[in-house]
Amino acid sequence: MSFSNSPLPPGVDFRPEYLDFRRGIHVGNLEDNQRITRILKLALETRYRRPFVTERYGRGVYWRWIGFLLKANREAKPRSNACSFGCSKFFISVEPEDKLFKCGLQVERGYLKAPRGYSEWKLQDDWDWNRLVARLKPASPLDCELSRLAGEGFAMFAGSWSGVSLPPTPGQYPGARKLKRLLEAADPNEWAGFQLYYPMTEDEVRRSSGADLVESMLAIFEEVSRVHDLTSDVPLWL
Repeated sequence: MSFSNSPLPPGVDFRPEYLDFRRGIHVGNLEDNQRITRILKLALETRYRRPFVTERYGRGVYWRWIGFLLKANREAKPRSNACSFGCSKFFISVEPEDKLFKCGLQVERGYLKAPRGYSEWKLQDDWDWNRLVARLKPASPLDCELSRLAGEGFAMFAGSWSGVSLPPTPGQYPGARKLKRLLEAADPNEWAGFQLYYPMTEDEVRRSSGADLVESMLAIFEEVSRVHDLTSDVPLWL
């Protein structure tokens, strides 16, 4: 699938080598116009004309995962507005183990039985996860959109991070009923979630220009925006 026609912020100097398939996403010691966190956040805020919050997994110069969530969606949570776990979010990640770059949408469940001292990581009734699961019905708008995206080459992850319930194969969508069962069956003692993403191999990344990669990321976010809105308290477009 080809992604294009997503306008870039002026002066972008992102480079393919900043997606490092051994260490992660290079974000440290770069100029603002090279740092993907700033580039994507600025582009999203320009497109939707509202603030976004950036989250990340990693430390130092290289990060493994970066998320972008609509600030208004977090603020709409009556109990969970102080954390980002409960929000649907756009994400990018580099998976050194799989040699994949992933870009798409993530909805987290967290724990059903949180470890001692981590109660804020336990699923709450105002998290977007609940809406995701509730709206997974045959022939529903969410079901139709997931089926469409699978047909476009998107992959899905469903389950706990330590034990995948749904093999993340591009083009595979098991249907609303089975996906819902997989999500509900995720280990309550493990962190679980759902990812909808477009995968790119290291070779595909290296054969692209930096501008092409940023345009593709923004276009992928646009492709999954309908799923974002179907699972969120606050839609991207008012």
